[in-house]
Amino acid sequence: MYARKRLTVSTPATYEIRIQGCLDKNWSDRMDGVTIQVQTSPEGVALTVVTGAFQDQAALAGVLSTLYDLGLPLLSVECLGAAVNNQGQPPPPTAERSS
Repeated sequence: MYARKRLTVSTPATYEIRIQGCLDKNWSDRMDGVTIQVQTSPEGVALTVVTGAFQDQAALAGVLSTLYDLGLPLLSVECLGAAVNNQGQPPPPTAERSS
């Protein structure tokens, strides 16, 4: 059984990161197996949505640093939820990974 848990810097959580530009799906393995989806905004601008479960906020910061190093402007970061089981482990990913 999974329950909501108060978020701390060491809490496993799922995040959605939106960036401007296109990020190739091959970057998924280099960024903790995140799901990468390229979309187009109503204005015709390419956007990439990166979604993944991170062990803690240090892992999230590592992905954000990689995106910064690639020169991709950050649009938003949203915590979709922090959940743990009775052993303190995050739930298994629910979204399919893109290859």
